[in-house]
Amino acid sequence: MTYYGGILGGATNSNIVIMSSRGETLGTSSGLGLNPHLEGVDTCVQRIGELVANAKASAGLAPTDCLRALGVTTSGGDTTKIRDDMETKLREKYPGMSDSYRIATDTYGPMATACPNGGIVLIAGTGSNCQLINPDESEYRCGGWGHLIGDEGSAFWITQKAIKIIYDADDGLEAAPHDVQFLRTKLFDFLGMTSSFDVISHLYENFNKSRMAQFCRIMAEQGSDDPLCRHIFRSAGYALGRHIQAVAPHVNASLFQQSGGLQIVCDGSVWKSWSLLKDGFLEALYPNDGLGVTVKEFSLVRLTRSPAVGAALLGAKKAGEKLEVDYSENKEVMYHHRHE
Repeated sequence: MTYYGGILGGATNSNIVIMSSRGETLGTSSGLGLNPHLEGVDTCVQRIGELVANAKASAGLAPTDCLRALGVTTSGGDTTKIRDDMETKLREKYPGMSDSYRIATDTYGPMATACPNGGIVLIAGTGSNCQLINPDESEYRCGGWGHLIGDEGSAFWITQKAIKIIYDADDGLEAAPHDVQFLRTKLFDFLGMTSSFDVISHLYENFNKSRMAQFCRIMAEQGSDDPLCRHIFRSAGYALGRHIQAVAPHVNASLFQQSGGLQIVCDGSVWKSWSLLKDGFLEALYPNDGLGVTVKEFSLVRLTRSPAVGAALLGAKKAGEKLEVDYSENKEVMYHHRHE
């Protein structure tokens, strides 16, 4: 039997599947983040080796069994140099791990899992990123620039926005749109703070992006009735909707004409709070000034299988092979909208 591997690597964690040529999942495993900008290429290569070894064990394969192809779609895999460096070092460090490699950025895994003909992937996890892939494989992106100048609508962005509003209000620099007491209390509890100055350590010398992003989950689970939490999530929805507007002018007409309209694959934990994001998202997609591209119909879809499956499909395609997959089983419609 021939085996294919697929890895979806995020900034916080990563997942792998090993599949047969019939599209069956034979083994899985998970591990730490694989962003080469955060972890370095050498660390990512080592973690990929560990993922493959663990997934082989899960699938009942021998450590020496070689994969026909391995697809790796990872956060930070945006440049040719990084992709080439990763493949070179994978071949050097693990010469018998895989015959063929396909390395791409993390937007490719969800898209390949859900939509073989293309669409838009909008990631809102620890960070955020948006990529359009047309049927002719032309691609356009918006975002994905990291937490210093980007990540709009992501879990980290939501946390950072909450902290900024609280501290600006406490300083008298800018009035908060709603009372900050609820969020201030939750933030202090989450970080174990006893003084406002304690936040400095968490933001600088002991900064951990993934850890800070987890406060977003506290806001979503415990703050759905808090006006300030709702305001921030609406702002996040607006930011995510703006990503769609940014790439919409480049969408191939055939993608608008699909059943259900333009397919937008939503990946990342922030989408679990769609009810809080919805109003802002639609406001950005259909601005009152009438400017921008009017998306007459779209479907937000979420994956029912790991986006690592898409990475495996991409790896197989690079090797000149095609796995048997029923794409309708890989996704479900989270929200459908037709603009009148």
